Amino acid sequence: MNKLKKYLGPLYPIAATALVALLLMFISRMVLAVWQIDRVDAAQGWGHLLVSGLRIDISSVSYLLILPSLLSSLLSGEHLLGRIWHFILRIWITAGLWIVVYMEVATVPFIIEYDLRPNRLFIEYLIYPKEVFGMLWSGYKLELFIGLVVSVSTVILGWRWSKHLVSHLSPKWYWRPLIALCVVAIGVMGARSSFGHRPLNPAMVSFSTDPLINDLTLNSSYSLIFAAKQMSSEANAFKFYPPMGEEQIIKEVQQNMLVKNEGFMSANAPTLTKRTASYQGKPKNIVILLLESHGSRYVSRLGGIDTSPYLDQLIDEGWAFSRMYATGTRSVRGIEALTTGFSPTPARSVVKLGKSQTNFFTIADLLKSQGYHTQFIYGGESHFDNMKNFFLGNGFTDIQDFPAFDAPKFVGSWGASDEDLYDKADTLFTQQKKQDKPFFSLVFSSSNHSPFEYPDGKITPFNSPKSTVENAVKYADYAVGKFIERAKKSNYWNNTVFLIVADHDARATGDLPVPIGHFRIPAIILGGGIEPTFDSRLTSQLELPPTLLSLAGISSINPMIGHDLTKEVPAKNQRAMMQRDKNFGWMTADNKVVVLRPELGISTYQYHPESDTLTEDFVDEKTVICAHAHAMWGSLAFNEDFYRAQPTY
Repeated sequence: MNKLKKYLGPLYPIAATALVALLLMFISRMVLAVWQIDRVDAAQGWGHLLVSGLRIDISSVSYLLILPSLLSSLLSGEHLLGRIWHFILRIWITAGLWIVVYMEVATVPFIIEYDLRPNRLFIEYLIYPKEVFGMLWSGYKLELFIGLVVSVSTVILGWRWSKHLVSHLSPKWYWRPLIALCVVAIGVMGARSSFGHRPLNPAMVSFSTDPLINDLTLNSSYSLIFAAKQMSSEANAFKFYPPMGEEQIIKEVQQNMLVKNEGFMSANAPTLTKRTASYQGKPKNIVILLLESHGSRYVSRLGGIDTSPYLDQLIDEGWAFSRMYATGTRSVRGIEALTTGFSPTPARSVVKLGKSQTNFFTIADLLKSQGYHTQFIYGGESHFDNMKNFFLGNGFTDIQDFPAFDAPKFVGSWGASDEDLYDKADTLFTQQKKQDKPFFSLVFSSSNHSPFEYPDGKITPFNSPKSTVENAVKYADYAVGKFIERAKKSNYWNNTVFLIVADHDARATGDLPVPIGHFRIPAIILGGGIEPTFDSRLTSQLELPPTLLSLAGISSINPMIGHDLTKEVPAKNQRAMMQRDKNFGWMTADNKVVVLRPELGISTYQYHPESDTLTEDFVDEKTVICAHAHAMWGSLAFNEDFYRAQPTY
């Protein structure tokens, strides 16, 4: 070992650290692969994980050690400057090893929750330490303890080991410039891992239709840093998907909207059109009851398990949709679709993007201009996921979140329980009815969220232990069902259009590029004058805002591309748009599917709902072009300011 140190000189600490880091990443990847062995086998991915995984790890280590390699080559020694550098190098090595180890340990619970390696969501959650730590403390104490023990152990061992690494390093001065030049050249080549125009990126090592298997090829430090880099230059469909001209994008989107060409009103807002409401009476109130993570697989009438008896009952009482699909896998994506009608993109939801914080079209802003009181009711902290800032900047005038709740009966990690939420909503609606002013309210539940806390004695548990997603779903169903029972007897029921809808499914997991079955959600419209209907048309969350306006008697000029479901929608125009991370999915009424993936182009499939599988299949060119255009539309509309708030008529 001493001979090796003498031979490598100032690069000995670098080489030793690189070797240990590579070994840690390799061991972690193999453990994760064995854990997911069925999916790795199905993807025939062992060889790829080994080869491409090593390539990713070398790139990661190169990025980590290029700078200390250069400085060690120039500064290392027993003189004062050398000793100062050695101290800094020890901190660098210890911190680097801690990041590698901690991120791999954190990967297991993240995969359990999201079926992916830590990504931008991991970073976004760090912005809200209070809510996230409360969630972790309530439901993930063991994981927190393991993370703490691993972190402390890594820092202690890394610090001690680094002392040995930097001791007795005395390179000859005349070798230093040559060593520095060589290590920088090797480091850059290792980091880029490519002689092409673009350096190594996740798309270059993607090989499977299963997103998790592609993620296993990475290491979690690389995945997280790559996500941070993408966030710094916000994602854009034009960077990820095959090119398409602006005119063709607009043409395809307009043709799918069931509006005659002369109905479009502005070249500066290509989808802006006049919409006439089906209901022509006195304007009604609109209430959206947004259910956290309540996928159709939890509703027996929709083919799921029996955890939503109240929704099953309400399906027979209202206008229910059997083929309703969410646009994404995050709450802010559902909020985006339901309040703005904006189609999903590879970027973050417009709720979180800087340019959309003011003067962005929402139905709240539209309704406010028509004399509505507009409000958001939430049992938690409304600043979470930037909701409050977006809402207040775009038409919502009244935010009722946790600080406004007076003595809630049950408080969990995410705030007041769903029963407290609906008690608050009922009180506010009753007051607003007395003022004889129409209101629009978005009521967002939170009990069905990890760590799945809810009050005792309310439901018969579906399974054990108590804090499972199934039991939380059942409690959420119980709470919204009890609210509807009370609302039917209220002074506001007959003059209100209620929508019960999920923001997304609990988890978008599986080995499909777009796990379509996990995007299917319940949606039921209720209220005075709503006739029971079981609607089997293929529908998207994007259809719900224009449909609610039509049912409430609100004629308007707006840029939404969703269909008004009170009117006929031909099968050829029915579609669902789904965004999972950077993958965009488009499904037609006959279950033809088009998927766009970064740098992997366009793939076509047949979806089989009974087995929730995709098989490669031919899809006609017209459908592919239409899907491609819609995948590009959101980014085009956002970049060109096509979706600004517009006046009503």
